[in-house]
Amino acid sequence: MSSRRDLLRAGAALSAVWAIPAWAGRAAAGDAVFAPSPGDWRSFALTTRIALDRAKVGPGRVEAWVPLPGLEAAGWSRPGDTRWTTNAASAAIEHDPASGAALLHLAWAADDAAPRAEVTSLAALRDRAADLAAPGPAPALAEAERRRYLQPSALIPTDGIVRETADRITAGADGDLAKARALYEWVVANTYRDAALRGCGSGDVAAMLRAGAPFGGKCADINALFVGLARASGIPARDVYGIRVAPSRFGYRSLGANSTTVTKAQHCRAEVHLAGFGGVAADPADVRKVVLEEPPGRLALDDPKVVAAHRALFGAWEGNWIAYNDAHDVALPGSAGPAVGFLMYPQAEVAGVRLDCLDADTFAYSLESAEISA
Repeated sequence: MSSRRDLLRAGAALSAVWAIPAWAGRAAAGDAVFAPSPGDWRSFALTTRIALDRAKVGPGRVEAWVPLPGLEAAGWSRPGDTRWTTNAASAAIEHDPASGAALLHLAWAADDAAPRAEVTSLAALRDRAADLAAPGPAPALAEAERRRYLQPSALIPTDGIVRETADRITAGADGDLAKARALYEWVVANTYRDAALRGCGSGDVAAMLRAGAPFGGKCADINALFVGLARASGIPARDVYGIRVAPSRFGYRSLGANSTTVTKAQHCRAEVHLAGFGGVAADPADVRKVVLEEPPGRLALDDPKVVAAHRALFGAWEGNWIAYNDAHDVALPGSAGPAVGFLMYPQAEVAGVRLDCLDADTFAYSLESAEISA
C-alpha cells in the first residue's frame, strides 16, 4: 500500500511531458557558454594520502582500499600507471571481478602504530561530445557489457516504481534517443540538489522515488535515477564514478575543482549507449548543481548559465574529471564486511570494522591533483 501511495504523491511529476521544455533550448546570452568539444588531451597526477591515527581508529589489523583510475575510453579517458609508497605489510592492485574496477588493497599489522600510504595515479583526459543530429557508424556494445548495463543492482532496481516511472516518461517517444532525452529532461525538471546530504548521496533510486516529488539528491542519486530509468526502458546505461581534478574551462565554479586539494571533489556521471551513436554522455545532476551553486546561487532554470549547461550535458561533458570505474555492489577483497554500493571513496577497516569513508577526520585521508605539462 505504501508504494502505491508514494507513487500517487509523485503523480504531478510523473505526468511531465517528455518533450524538451522551451527553456531548455533557449539561446544562452552573453558570456554563458558551456560547450565541451574533443580537443587536446590533458594529463594529471592524482595523489591519495592515508595517515591513520591509532588514537582515533583504535587497535587492530588495518586494511584500506583506494579506488584507482581504471576506466579506459578511446575518446576521452586514458588511465596511466599507479605507484605508491607505504609502510603497509602488503599492497597490491586488485580488480572487482564483475566490473574490472581497479583498487589498491593495503594491509597493516595490528601492532603498526602509524599506518601510512601515498598513492599516485596518472590519467590523460579530454572533453567528449556526441553529434546527435543523425546516427552514424558506431561500435555495438559487447553482449556481456550490454547485459551488465541493463541489469539491476542493489541501489538501482529496474522494476516496480522505477519501471512504472520510466514507462510514463517515455510514453510516445520514438526510439532510444528520444527516450533517453525524455528521461534526461524529466530528471532535470523533477529533481533538486540537496546540499544537506553527505558526500555524493546514497544512490538509492527506489527510495528516492518513493520519497515523492520533487526528488532531492546529489550526483550519485540524480544520475543514478537517470541510469535506472534508462535501464528500465531497455537502454543500456551506467554510472561512472570519479573525481574532479581541474577548474572548468568555461568559468563555471560549480563544475570544476577550484583547488589542487580535491579530497571532497568526487563526482558521478552517467552514460547511455544508443544504437548509431555509441556511448553518449549525460549529467543531469550537474545541471541541478549549476542551479543551486553557480554564483550568485539558486539560479532559475531559464538563467543563461543553466540553459547553456543543460543543453550541453546531454551528449557532452568536460575533461576536467578522472573516471575511476562504473562498478556497483563491490565486495572489497579481503573484507568480510558488506559490499559498497559504489566505489568512489577510499575505504578502510580496523579490526574488521568499516570506517566511515566520509569522515576524513577519523579516517584521515586527502587527495591532491596536479596537471602535468607535456
